[in-house]
Amino acid sequence: MNKGLFLSILCLVSGLLYADIFTFKADKMNDSRASGKETLVLTGNAEVRSNTILLRADRIEIQGKDNEFIDCSGNVWGFEEEKNIIFQSDRLRYDRQLKIARLEGNATLEDWQNEVVAKGRFIEYNDKTEIAIFQVAVRLFKENIVCRSEYAVYLRTEKLLYLSGFPVVFIKKDEFRAERMLVYLDTEKVVFSWIVLI
Repeated sequence: MNKGLFLSILCLVSGLLYADIFTFKADKMNDSRASGKETLVLTGNAEVRSNTILLRADRIEIQGKDNEFIDCSGNVWGFEEEKNIIFQSDRLRYDRQLKIARLEGNATLEDWQNEVVAKGRFIEYNDKTEIAIFQVAVRLFKENIVCRSEYAVYLRTEKLLYLSGFPVVFIKKDEFRAERMLVYLDTEKVVFSWIVLI
């Protein structure tokens, strides 16, 4: 297959698990599903789109009988269209059945609706519950708020942030430190908390 050939494939997934339209395209495709491995590898301008999510990466591997697992690597960029969330990372694994995205490496999640930008070495976002878990070198920014910790749980709908692992919170000129903290991102209120985190 010529390198410059552009492949575009449309898959209609109509099973009980997935009732959405699933499309993907790339410069090059390696399909091993005919041999029973149930794997499709896309390289070069690789892109996957479902009803609500768009993923782009240097390399995308689609796995499973019903294309339920998507593994992206290299310059990963994604967009959750309904909730207006953008994420970037070195690697991303997405489970289409559970609606869970796991980002690794230099990972960033931008929640445009809530004006929140968060970074960490590992991010897990559950699209059903709208809860994000951040681990290692966590940084979160929102208007006058800057948060740092080693572990954080972001409850998107409630606009709450739980921090642990040497957390520090800066709100304007004020600085807060404690073993664990709860930050109300909409009111800029900080509560010193010893609640066991999720």
